[in-house]
This record gives sequence, structure tokens and C-alpha cells, in this order.
Amino acid sequence: MSIVIDATLSRRAVLAGFASLGALALAGCSTTGSRTTATVAEPLRPVIPPDVLAMYAARPEEEYPVPAADISNLDPKFWRQEVDNPTGEPAGRVVVDTGNYVLYFTMPNGRAMRYGVGLGRAGFEWSGEGHIAYKRKWPVWTPPSEMIERQPELEMYRHGQPPGLLNALGARALYIHQGNKDTLYRIHGTMDVATIGHAVSSGCVRLLFHDVIDLYDRVPNGAPIVVL
Repeated sequence: MSIVIDATLSRRAVLAGFASLGALALAGCSTTGSRTTATVAEPLRPVIPPDVLAMYAARPEEEYPVPAADISNLDPKFWRQEVDNPTGEPAGRVVVDTGNYVLYFTMPNGRAMRYGVGLGRAGFEWSGEGHIAYKRKWPVWTPPSEMIERQPELEMYRHGQPPGLLNALGARALYIHQGNKDTLYRIHGTMDVATIGHAVSSGCVRLLFHDVIDLYDRVPNGAPIVVL
């Protein structure tokens, strides 16, 4: 198995995190004897409640200050929210529902915190049961040798990519083991909002920086994880 990070995408993620998703430009065209203006309709965007905007606001207190996430084009079903627990799992578990691109952390009294996620492309997915062996804030990312063979441009990170906004693991990482074996799969952060709800990475479970920070604070070391 190989770790599931795409460093090239990570760089694009940073650009996406800082970029504005402004209105589409108006296009003009003319015909004989008349002039018309064709307007490209801007996609409808959900009205974002103030409490949701606050969840994804800038985090200047972080070691590497996190910019606000532009969630204006993110389907509301992927906003972080507390819901009734639909998993059937007891409290204290991480459950990744790959079919719906969501992750649940189950809580007492039949409740769960739900997060939107991005998942691995075909051929790189991982499923099964394991546990969160340990967690890291602003981790160093070291790509495995087989990943460097597939992507030689990652050679510069053979001995580790320094932490920060550009790091492939982002603001937090939760490391998935089965027994005493590292699966090489991680739950980690991304600033690329467009990847949430899609299969784009090499197999890891990606959450927005704000969501993975929230999840990190909830999940204890040793917590069971089920990836469906």
C-alpha cells in the first residue's frame, strides 16, 4: 500500500484556498445591425448561515495561520454539522462512508459529528477496520519510496516535507493502523474545497483544514475507525 497524498494537488490546494471565486465575466457579442450582450448566469450559491461561516473563518491563532475557507460553492451536505448517528456504531468511533463522501465521529446519546471528505481515486482506495494509532499537529510528510517512483518530482521530499500550509498533510493528520501495522493511510487536511465530495487523492481521507482541526480535538488516540 502507499500513502495517499498528491503533493502537486496540495500546491494547487493552497492556490485554491487563497483564490477568490468571484462572479463570472460577462461576454459580449454582436450581429449585423444589432448588438446583444450574452450574460453567463452565475451558479446559484447556498445562503450560508453566520454560524457556518464562523466555523470556516480564518484561524490566525494556528502555528501556521489558516485562511478562511471559501465554502460558497460547497454543497451544504458537506458542511460540518451534528446529526443523528446513522452508522449503528457506538460512541467514540470514526466511520468513513465512502459512498456518500462523509466521515462521522460518533458521540453519546445517538448523535454524531459529520464532515464532508475527499477520497482516493480508483485503485488507491482503502477500506476495513483499524484504529487511530496517533495524531500530529502540522505534521511532516514523508512520501514512501513507491510513490516517489511514480512521481519523481517528489524526490525532494524523500526525507520529509516541512510542516505548513503547503504540506501535503495539512494542519492535522490522524494515522491509521491495523493491529501493529501502519496502513500508510491517513486522515488529513486540505485547503482545496473543490476536492470535498470527490475521489481525487491517492487514497487518504481529506477534510478541510477547519474540519480536520475539529476532528483532531475530538478523536482520542486508539479510537476505532471503520472505512466502508
